[in-house]
Amino acid sequence: MAEMMYWQAILRAHDEEMARDPLVFAMGEDIGVAGGTYKATTGLFAKYGEQRVIDTPISENSYTGIGVGAAMVGCRPIVEIMSVNFAWLAMDQLMNNAAKVHYMSGGRIRCPFVMRVPGGTAHQLGAQHSARMEKVFMGISGLRVVTPSTPRDAYGLLKSAVRCDDPVVIIEHESMYNLKGEVPENEFFTPLEGCETIRPGRDLTIFAYNISVRWALEAADRLSKELGIEAEVVDLRALKPLDRAGIAASVRRTHRALVVEEDEAPVGVGSEVLAILSEECFFDLDAAPIRVHARDVPIPYNRQLEKAAIPNAGEVFAAARKILGK
Repeated sequence: MAEMMYWQAILRAHDEEMARDPLVFAMGEDIGVAGGTYKATTGLFAKYGEQRVIDTPISENSYTGIGVGAAMVGCRPIVEIMSVNFAWLAMDQLMNNAAKVHYMSGGRIRCPFVMRVPGGTAHQLGAQHSARMEKVFMGISGLRVVTPSTPRDAYGLLKSAVRCDDPVVIIEHESMYNLKGEVPENEFFTPLEGCETIRPGRDLTIFAYNISVRWALEAADRLSKELGIEAEVVDLRALKPLDRAGIAASVRRTHRALVVEEDEAPVGVGSEVLAILSEECFFDLDAAPIRVHARDVPIPYNRQLEKAAIPNAGEVFAAARKILGK
């Protein structure tokens, strides 16, 4: 095992895949000479040159379209959008072309296209740079959507995405790029489908993804130490398709469910998980599931208001106590 930061794991995956396959290239704003807003492409421009690490103009729909077109003819582009908020500008290419071409061509055209998008609230970036758009991508048939919560998965998911013949959106959290964690030194791939139980438990299941996994683990440790409650923590990881069987299997063991997300509640990931539980596990539940989520407001710039707008481990702890009647 080697300890590295989240951004270093992404960089390693980029480097390995570009070294292996000359048809893999990267595009985005400031990813070349500057090495990326979050350093995830540092040094690649010097190593692979301007034709494979392409600094683009500020025109998300244009360079996303170039990437989608290149994927249709056999390349494997990795397109970075500087902030997930700007992905709105590329939605035409992503939704109407990348996601649909395989179906509309009767299976004759594939689109092995990867979009990396940093998102989430990250220390006073303001409302227009703090979006959580996972629910939008999840609603587009033909896309795969994944989100890593550790450096290990940041590496493994990007590796798998590059080699996948479907378009994949990877949502990274802007507050996690300096997060350290262990990554195997040997090459490996994280599946693009399925959730992972990262802390076993018996009393309730806490479902989370990307940064909310950290809140879930912190709350689970506190529940164990203070109340003797053993919470199972499940990293959803792959948001489209969601792992219906894995979600149901955990709740059938614990009989209680709590979903934690940084996003606002309406039509979000938590809503979809609760729908799965209603359809698959209604008679296995000993209590009504609860969602812990952000307030339904634009994220404020003010630091204290920003903190008040998004959930934390204390809210997860309180919600777990409520479910168990403590």
